[in-house]
Amino acid sequence: MGYVSEYMKWLASDAFDADTKAELVEISENDEEIKDRFYKDLEFGTGGLRGVIGAGTNRMNIYTVRRASQGLANFIIREGKQDKGVAIAYDSRHMSIEFSEEAALCLNANGIKTYRFESLRPTPELSFALRELGCTAGIVVTASHNPPEYNGYKVYWEDGAQVTAPKDVQIIEEVNSLHDFAALRTMSRADAEAAGLYHTIGKDIDDRYNEELMKLVLRPDVIKKAAEDITIVYTPLHGTGNLPVRRVLESLGFKKVYVVPEQELPDGDFPTVGYPNPEDPKVFKLALELAQKVNADLVLATDPDADRLGVYAKDSKTGEYKAFTGNMSGTLLCEYQLATRKELGCLPDNGAVVKTIVTSNMCDVVAKKFNCELIECLTGFKYIGEQIKLFETGVKDKQYMFGYEESYGCLIGTHARDKDACAAVMGLCEAAAYNKLQGKSLWDRMMEMYEEYGYFREGAVSITMKGADGAQKIAGILDNLRKNPISEIGGFKVIEARDYKLHTVKNYVTGESSETDLPESNVLYYCLENDQWCCVRPSGTEPKIKFYYGIKGASMEDADALYEKVGAAIKALA
Repeated sequence: MGYVSEYMKWLASDAFDADTKAELVEISENDEEIKDRFYKDLEFGTGGLRGVIGAGTNRMNIYTVRRASQGLANFIIREGKQDKGVAIAYDSRHMSIEFSEEAALCLNANGIKTYRFESLRPTPELSFALRELGCTAGIVVTASHNPPEYNGYKVYWEDGAQVTAPKDVQIIEEVNSLHDFAALRTMSRADAEAAGLYHTIGKDIDDRYNEELMKLVLRPDVIKKAAEDITIVYTPLHGTGNLPVRRVLESLGFKKVYVVPEQELPDGDFPTVGYPNPEDPKVFKLALELAQKVNADLVLATDPDADRLGVYAKDSKTGEYKAFTGNMSGTLLCEYQLATRKELGCLPDNGAVVKTIVTSNMCDVVAKKFNCELIECLTGFKYIGEQIKLFETGVKDKQYMFGYEESYGCLIGTHARDKDACAAVMGLCEAAAYNKLQGKSLWDRMMEMYEEYGYFREGAVSITMKGADGAQKIAGILDNLRKNPISEIGGFKVIEARDYKLHTVKNYVTGESSETDLPESNVLYYCLENDQWCCVRPSGTEPKIKFYYGIKGASMEDADALYEKVGAAIKALA
């Protein structure tokens, strides 16, 4: 029983403080809890760490953060880039301040300079800051939209995107090679500052970040005309978005901006929502109540680290507030950017739109209309950031126009290499101003887009399976789908099956086989008849297996019916 011996090591070792040991003593009679905390190391995956806060090898704590930071330091030194430094940001979650400080001091103890924000900041600003400062890498302490008991640690490389292959695997190897917590390096902040290793950043980077966002405005004249007529309700959901989003809207000139007072201030308990995910309609309750009072045109919510944006807009016909999925808001914003650039004469001949494989196929039709190449990549915004690097380094002769994923994240511009909700707020409010002058809301425009491009609809089914048993069940589902290939889903025949782990593509019509053109990932993707599709993968950040699917109907009613039919079939697969 390896987890018991590891538990006893933590209790006996001088490497761990008294509070940690006291927490572990409290669970001494709970074998299941001990097992969950110690049956494995908290995985440093391709995006970093994410887990429940607490003592143990399978938890987020200062020791697992120090281990991750030591591994990162070893890799940076191995690459010979220790002189450029590391930028560090953190959000409003419990222990974010402590974890970010721990990461900085471990790097400092390895002779690597750090630039840590003075207080909480959005994830996209970290991506911007590390490039602005010329750093080797960046760290964000955040668990994004996970429940309050979680925190996380994401690593970025010098291009501003989360690390991709082969560096992601190389960093993982460095972290996994560290087993002795007592041997991990750290130092005091006073000593680090005295040695010129620990630096604090803040307002100057904020100003430069905001300046870059303002450069992305396409129609300042339109905003000026509509600024006093548009009413916006915004909630940061107790996270990092409050100050930067309000500053963006003020810089743009919008006059009627209302922030939900109960959710304005940072709070790691997320007391009004619990699960601070803008994909969840429940987090909009207070915002929609305020919207009704002030007759808002647009209702916006950012997640705790302000990289995802949830949207409601008014239906002009009924006066109801309608929810946008991430696919809807992303596609609308993509179409607005491309159409406006074309009208203004600044849409290049080699423009490219980048999306993930689980993002709406409506995007393909929009990109084709504006003669932009549509590039697909694996799930995870780091792969979209990687494409921008390929464009800017000349590996691909393309210009980045827009990128987004279904999980409420997009990026306008190339100031950052991760999804940016602050920039998305700016873009959507500009689009709202433009449509307001045409007598339409953003919801009205979305309905017009369905009429023009087709009635696309997408869904996702997430099933939580916690602990060691849950991990085995998730692996078993994927293994079963590989051993017993499915031939139809919801009455639609499988035309093509892609296995991104085995790099295989099987065409069920011709019988031909080929190889996938994307990196290895534990993902199964099924192309179905009549433009329908389904995708299965384990979550990279939560103990869940996820089923994504998309349909295309002949009308809104037809799309709704297909959505329900295929969705029911998807649930049966689990």
